[in-house]
Amino acid sequence: MIDCARRGKVAGSGSTAQQNAMKHWMREYRRACSGVQIRYLPIGSGGGVAQFLRGATAFGGTDTPLSEEEFGHSRDTCPGSTAVDLPMVGGPIAIGYNIRGVDDLVLDASAIAKIFDSEITRWDDPEIRRLNPGVQLPATDITAVHRSDDSGTTQNLNAYLAEAAPEDWPYEKAKAWQAKGGHSAPGSDGIVSAMRTTDGSIGYFELSFAEGEGMSTVRLDTGAPEPVEVSAQSASAGIAAANVSGDGKDMTLEFDYRTKAPGAYPIVLVTYEVVCADGTPSDVLPALKSFLTYTASEEGQKGLARIHYAPLPDNVAVRVRQVVGELS
Repeated sequence: MIDCARRGKVAGSGSTAQQNAMKHWMREYRRACSGVQIRYLPIGSGGGVAQFLRGATAFGGTDTPLSEEEFGHSRDTCPGSTAVDLPMVGGPIAIGYNIRGVDDLVLDASAIAKIFDSEITRWDDPEIRRLNPGVQLPATDITAVHRSDDSGTTQNLNAYLAEAAPEDWPYEKAKAWQAKGGHSAPGSDGIVSAMRTTDGSIGYFELSFAEGEGMSTVRLDTGAPEPVEVSAQSASAGIAAANVSGDGKDMTLEFDYRTKAPGAYPIVLVTYEVVCADGTPSDVLPALKSFLTYTASEEGQKGLARIHYAPLPDNVAVRVRQVVGELS
């Protein structure tokens, strides 16, 4: 049961990673709450944060939490307060591959790092063979495909590799690709497109792209008893291993990229809704709180796995709902 506001207009913009989740939420919310208008423009995380900080929207969607500089700027947007990051939806980042004759592939963080940094260049490399006993790996050259545009997906993959394989990945946790060699393509759909016609290719993208295109995905050797398959459920388990590191009401998550928990997939992306802790205009606040309470609710989260997103773990969702209830 959605607790509807009586009326109001709520504008948001930002992350494309949560675009399909936002479509789902807006459709269900409008069905129950006809007096409220919700609008969300998927213009990318950077654009969403910029619009929010200009006061053009009530919330911004971003795949990475606000920087210290952005928190500082938010004091101008949120009178007497600052913005806060509220995690709202998770998404596993799949490592996809197209290797003729191979339908099951296990890699670990070190092998992934070396592949994307052009240190491992053939699929029959001893390090890959060691991880895949009994699999007939061809002597095919590896074509590693990365994003050409700045991307929260790239930033989250960089963060995983930097933490889980620090000796093999000396690069910053940045939105821009920095590793050596490889091929580039714009957007997750561009990576999938490039891989579809290239035998021996490997790339990274949100799970929904893999599912939509029937792309094979890597099982990840995390040190758990069994390699972990990428799924909405295994990503939720990975998010559950995170700690809240933000101050006050801010809920920035710090991930345990080295987790060995059974069934926990650690290469995850979380999209945050950025809102003012205090200072949202009074004609917008009730509708904003009503909508975000719904998106973080059991009802709002339970349908996400069907569209290849990772629902928030219960302990995180409960705290998000508490913070939303305290917005003023």
